[in-house]
Amino acid sequence: MTRWIRFELEGEDAFGTLEGETVVVHRGDMFGETAATGTRLALSDVTLLTPCQPGKMIALWNNFHALAAKLGLATPLHPLYFFKAATSFLAGGGAIRRPAGYDGRIIYEGELGIVIGKTCSHIDEAAAADHIFGYTCINDVTAVDILNADSSFPQWARAKSFDSFGVFGPVIATGLDPAGLVVRTILNGQERQNYPVSDIVFQPARIVSLISRDMTLQPGDVIACGTSVGAGSMKEARNEVTIRIEGIGELTNLFEQSH
Repeated sequence: MTRWIRFELEGEDAFGTLEGETVVVHRGDMFGETAATGTRLALSDVTLLTPCQPGKMIALWNNFHALAAKLGLATPLHPLYFFKAATSFLAGGGAIRRPAGYDGRIIYEGELGIVIGKTCSHIDEAAAADHIFGYTCINDVTAVDILNADSSFPQWARAKSFDSFGVFGPVIATGLDPAGLVVRTILNGQERQNYPVSDIVFQPARIVSLISRDMTLQPGDVIACGTSVGAGSMKEARNEVTIRIEGIGELTNLFEQSH
């Protein structure tokens, strides 16, 4: 397993792999030809960025059996998804910000994220695994009271795409079997979500295959696999929320209620 990161050092963006608390700096293209430069840095000496720069983040709804059963939802025949704007992306350690003029509920949703490694369009499920570069942690932050505020039009994109609402990282882990992963969300020291990825409706390779028939997926694009039971509001004045997936790591951010 390899864990890829992007980081800032002395005003410059760079990337490499993470070995414990050491960053092995690489050159080239994370999704193409790359080689170690020979430089090794302490993780504490760099500022982590989002581990890639997606052209788009596609996020699924109703993709776990347990949540569908709790909400009384039918199993979908095709992935149900929305988009999060590229301007919403936030790395671990960054501050989740309340939108100006919005005083409603803001919720966390811990999720597994797929990172695309090769351009794909109209691929079958057997080929899809070869187009997945790796996996990351996602916090799909939502201004939930906006979602159905207008009875004529569910506002998925708006509720999900405020600046700082597309939280992902800290790494992209390759060489993982996603079926064996467990997603945990810890809010202010208390576990709120703990669910197995094996409960998923559409497995990652099938997600990639089906969405590639709708649109071309590019290297660095991210697909959020959806969440399960336990997603909820960040109610305290100051909230620390961590998405933890063993093998990938911990994605931790602060959200403060004040604007």
